[in-house]
Amino acid sequence: MTSPLLEAVALTCERDWRMLFERLELQLEPGEMLQVVGPNGSGKTSLLRLLAGLMQPTVGEVRLQGRALTEPRTESALNLLWIGHAAGIKGLLTAEENLTWLCALHEPASREAIWQALAAVGLRGFEDVPCHTLSAGQQRRVALARLYLPGPSLWVLDEPFTALDKAAVAQLEQHLAAHCEQGGLVVLTTHHELTVKPAGYRELDLGQRSV
Repeated sequence: MTSPLLEAVALTCERDWRMLFERLELQLEPGEMLQVVGPNGSGKTSLLRLLAGLMQPTVGEVRLQGRALTEPRTESALNLLWIGHAAGIKGLLTAEENLTWLCALHEPASREAIWQALAAVGLRGFEDVPCHTLSAGQQRRVALARLYLPGPSLWVLDEPFTALDKAAVAQLEQHLAAHCEQGGLVVLTTHHELTVKPAGYRELDLGQRSV
């Protein structure tokens, strides 16, 4: 019997002496999209950071391909892509340089592939522009261009639609759904109401969990 791609086992998270959630169980397979919902303060971002191996749970564990994500980060942790609420790019680097650096964490990408990814997010002609000169929406697009480059099939995304205009939001929705339909796995939080959902879409409402 094969292990789920991503699994949470009896996951419990306490922050600042407050229990956010406890005994949470998840089993996620390729082709699925899990949207984590709930009111502010319910632990949405904390859960995503736990699933990405960026935090340690109070109790329980997260497993990726059957292997626990523990400190120091295991090799399996490199098999997921995290994009947080902040763009997470370096302002002094150009768009191309940022993507070259980010891709090196997983799978190096050619200059041609990087330029194509930037074009896909509407940044053709901005390849050599320092990112600190870009708008918040453009910086977000640089980060999201990572989703158009070779790399892990598991994407953990915290508010990926932040600072995007209507056209960019629609494009990203289509891209995330297509990724799932092609066998990828997406876990995300968003205040945006998704209009395009893959067949494997489901929600986890942290506000409905008793703790």
